[in-house]
Amino acid sequence: MLPLIGLLIGIVLGFIIPYSVPLIYSSYMSIAVLAALDSVFGGIRSSLEQKFDSNIFISGFFGNTILAAFLAYVGDRLGVPLYYAAIFAFGTRLFQNFAIIRRHLIKNILKK
Repeated sequence: MLPLIGLLIGIVLGFIIPYSVPLIYSSYMSIAVLAALDSVFGGIRSSLEQKFDSNIFISGFFGNTILAAFLAYVGDRLGVPLYYAAIFAFGTRLFQNFAIIRRHLIKNILKK
């Protein structure tokens, strides 16, 4: 439940605070958002499976986000699109976690 509350607070703050990301940083920001969403969906999944650990969630959230932004930066400097690796990894995990969450919720609804 904590990750969902954090996601909702982040969305509300994003709409309230009038800040826009400069265009040159948009690729870094987009990959960081994807990494953060991966962590949030992973947190929701682990919460539903009664395995949630806030230390693992916080370290994964910031670690994944920083690593993804770093890969995008290094790839940008080398002229190699390294951010595709992060997009593939986080995108795959995001959809896997979403599928597991969906199945868990459907199973719980059908039990009632």
